[in-house]
Amino acid sequence: MNQYQHLLQLDKQFIWHPYSSLGSDLPIFPVVSANGIHLKLADGRQLIDGMSSWWSAIHGYNHPQMNLALENQIKNMSHVMFGGLTHPPAVELAKTVVAITPDTLQSVFFSDSGSVAVEVAMKMAIQYWHDKQQPNKQKFLTLSGGYHGDTFGAMSVCDPVTGMHSLFNQSITQQFFIDTPTSAFNEPCNAHDIKILRNALTEHHSQIAAFILEPVVQGAGGMHFYSADYLNQARALCDEFNVLLIFDEIATGFGRTGKLFACEHTNIQPDIMCIGKALTGGYLSLAATLATQEIAETISNGNPGIFMHGPTFMANPLACAAANASIDILLNSSWQFNISQIERWLNEFLSPCLALAKVKNVRILGAIGVVECHDAVDMKLIQSALVELGVWVRPFGKLVYLMPPFIINEADTKQLCSAIFNVLK
Repeated sequence: MNQYQHLLQLDKQFIWHPYSSLGSDLPIFPVVSANGIHLKLADGRQLIDGMSSWWSAIHGYNHPQMNLALENQIKNMSHVMFGGLTHPPAVELAKTVVAITPDTLQSVFFSDSGSVAVEVAMKMAIQYWHDKQQPNKQKFLTLSGGYHGDTFGAMSVCDPVTGMHSLFNQSITQQFFIDTPTSAFNEPCNAHDIKILRNALTEHHSQIAAFILEPVVQGAGGMHFYSADYLNQARALCDEFNVLLIFDEIATGFGRTGKLFACEHTNIQPDIMCIGKALTGGYLSLAATLATQEIAETISNGNPGIFMHGPTFMANPLACAAANASIDILLNSSWQFNISQIERWLNEFLSPCLALAKVKNVRILGAIGVVECHDAVDMKLIQSALVELGVWVRPFGKLVYLMPPFIINEADTKQLCSAIFNVLK
C-alpha cells in the first residue's frame, strides 16, 4: 500500500470532514504541500487552487513574508492567555483593523473563528439593549438565503428552510426572516424590497436587537449579489426603528469584492462588524468583532459592566502576527488592480458556460465567479472530474464557483474556468 492509499484508508477510518459522514464515499484528496496557488497531492499531482482554502488564502501558500512573521513570533511565544494579559501582536492588529474599517468602529473583540465572531456580535447587541433598559430586544432580523456560521446562535440567522441547519430548527432560537433583496448589484434598490424590510421592522422592532446581514454578497447561502443601495436604506430604517445594524464581512472582507470591505460599496457604516477568513491570509484561525464606541461604553458601564464572552485562544499571538503580516502584504500590494484583473478574466473565461443547457446564470463580482446550474451538481462525479483536469474547485448545491488567491495569473484563471466549462459540458 503506497502513502496515498494509506492516508486515504486512515482518513476514512477516523475522520469526519465538514458536511460529510464518517467513511463517506465522496472523494478525498490528500495534500502534502502547497506553494503559491498550487496544492500538491500525495500522488504527485498539482492542482490550481480556485477556492483560496474557503476564501482565506488570499496571498496563496507558503508566502515568505508570512512565514517569516510566524517564525519570528514563535521564538517569543506561540500563545498566552488574554485574560489579564496583552501582547504586541494583538495591540498592533487591533490598531490596524480599527484604522482600515469604517470610522465608527472603535473597539475590537478577538475570537478564533467566524462563527464565534457572529456569536459575539449577537451577544453584544443583546447585552447592549439590556443595558439600555430594553431587555425585550433579544431577537434578530436577517435575510433569507444567508449564512453566518455553524454554531447555535449563528445557525439561528442562517436560512431556516434551504440552509444547512434545518435539522436543528426545533432547538435554535426562532428569528425574523425577510426575503433576499431582488435588486441586482449596481442597481438602485426597488421599493418592494424596502417595503418588506419596513414592514418587518414596524411589526417587530420592539423585539429586534439587530438586523444582521452579509453586505452585497451572500456567500455560502447561495452566492447572491444584491444592490448596495439596499444597505443604505436599511441603515436609515434601522436608525428610524432603533435597531442595530450588523455586517458580517467574514467572507467579503479584505478585498474580495473589489473594495477592502464590501460595506465600502455603500455610503453607510454598521454598528457592529464581523471579520475573519482572509484576516490571517489563511494561515491560522482568527476572527474579530468590531463595535462602535457607544456600544462598548454602554456595555462597559452597564450591569454587570463586562462583556460576557472569553475564548481560550482569543487573540492568539501567532494568529495575530499572521494577521498583521497578511494585512501589510495586502495593503502594500496592487490589490485593487489585481482584483480588477481577476474580475475581467473571470468574465471572459466563465462566459462560455452560459451556452450550456444546464447553466442558469453566470455572475461575477471582484474575485468571485459563480456558475449557477438549474439542478444540484453530483459532488461525487464533479469533484473527481475537476481534479483530473488539474484544478481544485469545491462546488455546493447548484453552484460551481471560484474565489482564487489574489496572486493568480491569467493563464491559471483560464485553466480554472475552462475546467469548469468542460466538466459541466
